[in-house]
Amino acid sequence: MEYLSIKQVSEKWGLSTRKINTLCFEGCIEGAIKIGFYWAIPVDAEKPKGERIKSGRYIKTNGKTLL
Repeated sequence: MEYLSIKQVSEKWGLSTRKINTLCFEGCIEGAIKIGFYWAIPVDAEKPKGERIKSGRYIKTNGKTLL
């Protein structure tokens, strides 16, 4: 299996290296493994979907406000 570095994946997905590192640490990228101080991400790994709200509006559900 072939792996890519965080820098290579950040260029491929258009995200910052810091964001890729955070996604690996949180377990959002399936198959990513840590080797020493570095993350190895499979070539065929899929970009996780963003969970943020992009509309800029708050969503209220059952009296709770979600961002």
